[in-house]
Amino acid sequence: MNTMITPKYNIRIEKYDAAKQSEWDNFVAESNNGTMFHLQSFLQYHPAERFEFSNYMFYDGTELVAVLPGGYKENGRVYWSPVGASYGSLVTGDIHFDLSLAVVDAMLEMFRSNGTEELFLIPPPFIYNTKYSQNIEYAMLYRKFDFEYHYISHSLELAEDNTQYYNRATKFKFNKIHKNKDLLVEINNDYENFYPILVKNKLKHNATPTHSLEELYRLDALLPNRLQLFMCYYKDEPIGGHLLFLPNANVSLCFYNAMYYEYDKQFPAYALAEKVIEWSKAHNYRWFDFGVSQDTTSDDPMAPSISLIQFKESLHTRGIFRSTYHLSL
Repeated sequence: MNTMITPKYNIRIEKYDAAKQSEWDNFVAESNNGTMFHLQSFLQYHPAERFEFSNYMFYDGTELVAVLPGGYKENGRVYWSPVGASYGSLVTGDIHFDLSLAVVDAMLEMFRSNGTEELFLIPPPFIYNTKYSQNIEYAMLYRKFDFEYHYISHSLELAEDNTQYYNRATKFKFNKIHKNKDLLVEINNDYENFYPILVKNKLKHNATPTHSLEELYRLDALLPNRLQLFMCYYKDEPIGGHLLFLPNANVSLCFYNAMYYEYDKQFPAYALAEKVIEWSKAHNYRWFDFGVSQDTTSDDPMAPSISLIQFKESLHTRGIFRSTYHLSL
């Protein structure tokens, strides 16, 4: 390891246990880059036997300065952050670079002493930060992390009037939607009708939902007001749905967006997107994250889904990296 340049910090690492849940979750809630996916109350939706979590808390003296959710794989040879969630890596406050480097150095020293051989860390994109900062990511790169993958996630800056950028085709679709008296989008808890649409939609792309129907109900109960379901109906028939996850106060995230393709000419995807964007603006989110845009049928996990990207870009979204940081110790 390079020479330590942050001697004023004395970073101590403790392994998380359930007695510290309130301290952990309160820290994440007040952090600069934490999300619902970093909360212990979120990770509890998994059955106890599904993952063997090894979560760590970083203290400078008595002050908690960072947390790291994750777990070991391959008999302890590899550590992943997250496991069982979308985003992981180190959660901190809006800290200076020297403390960021001290935390990263302490993390690497711990994993080396544990005999861990590889690390894979997936932080949330920078738009999830309350204050835009990539000190932790720079500290990791300085300590010779590289990248496994970059995925492309399309996001919309909500302070803009994005409708001014719509092209003629997009405006035509919205005009059709607004004139269609048989098309309705509403917020509800109609998971029973949403889930079959989601399953059928995923099968079209050779995929399955990350969550079972029961797990969605469990998440909704564990994290009240963190899930928001928008349903689209045509002549009272459910034809599509958009499930928002609300990871933190900065970003609303499209976790699932699904429709019955036989109703494509009713433009349910556009009708749902319009309502979700309006709702996100009204609730003072800074960004709407439309999720990753990869071709799940390709052998290359980074392959883009061009048609999906074109749909998202028709709403004036921009590509944002979702990157996996990797280090061989």
